[in-house]
Amino acid sequence: MQHETLDLSGVPCPANSARALLRLETLDPGAELEITVDDGEPALNLPPSLEREGHAVIALRREGAHWVIVARKSQ
Repeated sequence: MQHETLDLSGVPCPANSARALLRLETLDPGAELEITVDDGEPALNLPPSLEREGHAVIALRREGAHWVIVARKSQ
C-alpha cells in the first residue's frame, strides 16, 4: 500500500487543506497520506475538510507541538 508524508507545519488554514487535498489527488485510491500540522486551528479544521471531500481520517495523534493526521484516499 502506498504511504506518503506531507509536512504542513507553519502553513495556515485554509492553505493547509488545499495542499493536502492536492497531494491526495496524486495518490492511488486507498493510499495513505501522513500529514503534519500545527496545533490549534490547523489540527481542528483539516480532518473535517478531508472527510467532506470523501477521504477517511484513520489516525490523529499529537507529536510535540504538532499533530499528525493520517488520511486514506477515497476510492
